[in-house]
Amino acid sequence: MSYRLICDSCTDPTPDLRGDPHFTMVPLSIHVGAETMADDGELRQAVLLEKMRAAPGGTKTSCPAPAAYLQHFCDGDNYVVTLSGRLSGSYNAAMQACAIYREEGGRGQVHVFNSRSATAGQTQAALLIRELAGAGTPFREVVDQVEAYLERMQTLFVLETLDNLRKNGRLTRMQSLVTGALRVKLLMGATPEGEIEKLGQGLSIRQTLGKMVSHIAADPGHVRKRLVLAHCNCQERVEHVRELVEQKCGFSEIVIVPTGGIATVYANNGGVVAAY
Repeated sequence: MSYRLICDSCTDPTPDLRGDPHFTMVPLSIHVGAETMADDGELRQAVLLEKMRAAPGGTKTSCPAPAAYLQHFCDGDNYVVTLSGRLSGSYNAAMQACAIYREEGGRGQVHVFNSRSATAGQTQAALLIRELAGAGTPFREVVDQVEAYLERMQTLFVLETLDNLRKNGRLTRMQSLVTGALRVKLLMGATPEGEIEKLGQGLSIRQTLGKMVSHIAADPGHVRKRLVLAHCNCQERVEHVRELVEQKCGFSEIVIVPTGGIATVYANNGGVVAAY
């Protein structure tokens, strides 16, 4: 049975995944000042970061229309991965596309996964789907196993600044905390519902990244799993995190990916995201 793996562009794929003929990405849009850009994989990160720095009006993003998902559905098995439904309308757009496909008599099977995460967490979901579907696992078993994985998955991140998350309303439950914590660096995580919560803090990025690794090491559920680390323009920093993880944790595999357009907007220069 043929299958299609369709992810919104907040997913940060590995080179192998990007080159997989079953894989496709649906672009969100990035609005920097008066300019609108499609996050279609052609955006150069350095150019985007410079535009973000120079834009007096800030940077915003918007989700795809349902038709952007619908055009990629095939007559086989369709697996769709979106960023958290609590952070974006991308999940709802994909669900609308699924409903339209069924109403119009589409012959394939479709399941939309709300990752309840972003960037590295979506990459985890996509890699697992490819492993299962590529091995010929039946559609319903793939859905059940991936949904169960997403229930257990942990997402953590440390950013230089939370400004873009705050300005775009992604920190609604934490506005006062963020405002009062400007002189520290926060260790953040995803709640089971896919919202953002504070897990700790440090006086510097390096110290807070150490706390992130210690937090992971203290979780016995990480052992023999895969860790995905996404980073925004900070290869040396993410390699330092990898070294700490190798010293303290028991992952079977560590994957490092650069952030694409949407994740770059929110992680901003120097941000690191971990998912396992």
